[in-house]
Amino acid sequence: MKAVSRLMNAVSAMALSAGLVVSGAMVAEMAATVSAYAATVSRIEVRGNRRVDAETIRNQVGIRPGQNFTTADVDEAVKRLFGTGLFADVSITQQGGALVVTVDEYAIVNQVLFQGNRKIKDASLTQAIQLQPRSAFSNQLMESDAEAIREAYSRIGRDEATVTSEVQELGEGRVNVIFHVQEGDRTKISRVNFEGNTAFSDRRLRDVISTKKSNIFSFMMRNDIYDEARLRADEETLRRFYYNRGYADFRVIASDAQLVDNEYAVTITVDEGPRYRFADVSIESSIPGVDIGALQSAVKTRQGAVYSAEDVEQSIIELTEAVAGHGYAFAQVTPRGNRDFENHTISVVYSIDEGPRAYVERIEIRGNNRTRDYVIRREFDVSEGDAFNQVLIQRAKRRLERLNFFQTVNITTVPGSQPDQVVLVVDVVEKSTGEFSIGAGYTTSASSGSSGGFSVEGSISERNFLGRGQFIRFSAAGGEDSRDYTFSFTEPYFLGRRIAAGFDIFRNTRTFENSDGDNIYDREVTGGTIRFGLPITEALTAQFAYNLSQEEYDRGDATEDISTGIEQALDQGKWTKSSVSASLIYNTIDNMQNPHDGIHATLTAEVAGLGGDAQWAKFTARANYYRTLSDELDLVGLLTVGGGHIVGYGNEDLRIFDQFNSSDRIIRGFEYNGIGPYELIDPGIDDDRDYLGGTTYFHATAEAQFPLPIVPESFGLRGAVFADAATLYGSDYTSAAVRGTDMEWRASVGASLIWASPFGPLRVDYAEPVVKEDTDRIRHWNFGISTRF
Repeated sequence: MKAVSRLMNAVSAMALSAGLVVSGAMVAEMAATVSAYAATVSRIEVRGNRRVDAETIRNQVGIRPGQNFTTADVDEAVKRLFGTGLFADVSITQQGGALVVTVDEYAIVNQVLFQGNRKIKDASLTQAIQLQPRSAFSNQLMESDAEAIREAYSRIGRDEATVTSEVQELGEGRVNVIFHVQEGDRTKISRVNFEGNTAFSDRRLRDVISTKKSNIFSFMMRNDIYDEARLRADEETLRRFYYNRGYADFRVIASDAQLVDNEYAVTITVDEGPRYRFADVSIESSIPGVDIGALQSAVKTRQGAVYSAEDVEQSIIELTEAVAGHGYAFAQVTPRGNRDFENHTISVVYSIDEGPRAYVERIEIRGNNRTRDYVIRREFDVSEGDAFNQVLIQRAKRRLERLNFFQTVNITTVPGSQPDQVVLVVDVVEKSTGEFSIGAGYTTSASSGSSGGFSVEGSISERNFLGRGQFIRFSAAGGEDSRDYTFSFTEPYFLGRRIAAGFDIFRNTRTFENSDGDNIYDREVTGGTIRFGLPITEALTAQFAYNLSQEEYDRGDATEDISTGIEQALDQGKWTKSSVSASLIYNTIDNMQNPHDGIHATLTAEVAGLGGDAQWAKFTARANYYRTLSDELDLVGLLTVGGGHIVGYGNEDLRIFDQFNSSDRIIRGFEYNGIGPYELIDPGIDDDRDYLGGTTYFHATAEAQFPLPIVPESFGLRGAVFADAATLYGSDYTSAAVRGTDMEWRASVGASLIWASPFGPLRVDYAEPVVKEDTDRIRHWNFGISTRF
C-alpha cells in the first residue's frame, strides 16, 4: 500500500508540475502578444541604404516614434518598401528602444546593351524588354527580358536563337546589362498538310490560311514563319471558310507542328461533316408592336440556298438595327437552328426578345503598344454609358480587322461594378503596317501616246503613321523618257468624324518621240488634289475632290511628225485645269488583296472650269464583279464593264489632250492609244498618222482566274484567260484628215500570269486581237503592275 501511495504522490507532483509549465507558457505567450500589440520605440534607424534617402525610407515605413504599432503594421511596412521596386531585401526588427530597418538596394541600370543581333535592331529589342536605363535592376527581370528577346526572334522565324545575359558592375550601385544574342539559322516550313478533308483539296485550303510553305521569296514575304498564335488564327479562318460554304458541323480536330532539322512540318486534321442547305427561315418576336412582316427584307438567308454563317450573321445585324430603329435599343436577335441530319438541311428561326438592360461601363484596350487608344475607340459605335449591343460590338471588331493594323482582334466582356454594367476588353496584337514595293513594266510607244520602253516603280507607304491611323505614301517611277512622283496623305477621321480627308501631290514628265527616235515634244504636269470621303453605308462611300494641275509643253526638233490637232494644243503653251469631282464607290469585295466574291464599282463626274483654261464635263464608270465559280478548284470569275464620256462647254474647245485614250485597262492586244480616231499627218501616206483619242468609250471584260498546277500556292502565282471588247470613238477636233470617229468595236482574247509578288501585284498578259481595224496598232504582250480596281 505504501508503494501505491508513493506512486500516486509522484503522479500528482508530475501533474502539478505540468500544469505550472502550461500555465507559464500561456502567460508568456499572452505577454508577448500584449507586447506586440502595444510596442513603442523611441527612434527608427535605417541601415544599408546608399542612394535612397533615410527619411524617404522612414516615410514609407509609416511607424512613428512614441506611437503604438503591431506586427501587422510591420508587415505592411515591409510590403510598402518592397512595392517601391528599389530594394532586393527588406527586414524590420526591434532592438531595445529602436526599430531597425535594414534594406538591400537594387543596383541601378546604367545601360542595356545588345551584342550579336543583326536581324532585329536595338530599338526594337529595347521596346520588348522591361529593364531600361535608370530603372532598378533585378535578376528576375533580366531573365524575363532574355526570354522576351528569344520570343521576338521566334516571331521572325529564328527559333534556334539563344540569349545569354551579363551584368557589368560599374561601382556606386550602377550596372550595365548586356544581352548576348546568337541568332541561329532561320527556321522554315517544309510542308503544310491537311488530313480528313475531302470536299476541298490541300492546295485550296493552303490558299485560305496565312501559314505558307517556304519558297525562294519567303525571306521577303515572311509568310513561312511558324507561330502558334498564327496557327490558331488559321484554325478560325478555316472554320469561317467551311461555315460559309455549308459545312455547319466542321471541326478542327488537331493542328500541330513538328520541328525537324530546323524545318516545321505543319499538319491540320479536320472533320468536314456534311454540307447543309437552308430549309424554312422565319422570324418570331416576343416584343409587342414589332411588325414581323416588315422585317422580312432584312433577312439575308433564303430557303434552298447553301448554308452560310456569314449570311446568318448579316441577318442578325440587319434585324437588330431594324428593331432598334423602332425604339427597342435592348432588343436581342437570337438564331435557333434545327438540323435535319437525314436531309442535310437547317431550319432557322430568328427570335427577337427584349434583352437585359445592360450598359457599357468602360472600354479597356490592351496590346496596342504603337496604335493610340483613340484610333481603336473611334471604330466603336458605342461609348461608355451607352446601351450594350452585341451587334455593334461585332461590327466594331470587323472594322478593326479591316484596318489591317492588327494580327488578331478579340473583344470580350467582363462584369462591371454594377449588375447592369459590363466592361468591354479589347485585346489586339499589332503587326507591321509599313510597306515597300517595287515593280517594272514595258510599253511600246505611240506617236501621240506615252513614251515607250521599260519602266520601274517603287513606293513606300505606312498605313498607321505614328500610330494615329493615318495613311502616307510616296512613290516614284521612271523610264527612259518618263518620270513620275506622287505623295499622298489621308486622315481617315477628319475633325473627329468618320470622314476621310487627304491630299495628293504629283509631278509627271514625258518625252514623246517619233519612230526614228527624234524628239517631238516634252510634257510636264504638276498638280494636286484635295479630297474628302463620306461613308453612306458600310458598302457605299461618296468622295468629293478639288483638282488643280498645270501642263507645260516644249517643242522638239521633229515637229513635222505631229498632227494639226497636237500642233494646236502645243501652241496654247501652259494649260491650267481647275476642276471639282464627285464619286460614288460601292465596295463589297471580300478580300482586296485576293478577291473571290463581291462588287467594286465607281461612278465619277468631273467638271473643269472653276478658273483655269479647261472647260469640260467628264463622266466615267467602272464596275468589277467577282464570283467564285468553283470552291473546289479555286476558280474565280470576273466581269468588268465601264465607259466614259467628255463634253466641252463655254468658249474653249475641247483639246486633244483632254480626250480619252485606250489602254490595257480598256482593252488588251492593242497599243496605248492605238485605236479610235486618228489624223493622217501626210494624207498621201496611210500609215503616217497620229491617234487623237476619243470623246466616248465603252469596254467589257470576262475573265476566269485559277491556280497554276504544279506551282506551289505559296508562290502566289495564278493564271487567267480573258476576252476583252471595247470601242473608242468621237472627236471634237474636225479636219479633213481625221478618220475613225465612228463607233467601231474591237475584241481580243488572251491569257495572263498574275503574281502576288513581294514587290506588289504583277501581271503579264498575252492578247490576240480577233476583231480589229486595219489602222489599229497591235501589241500582244503587256507586262506591268496589276491594277484591279
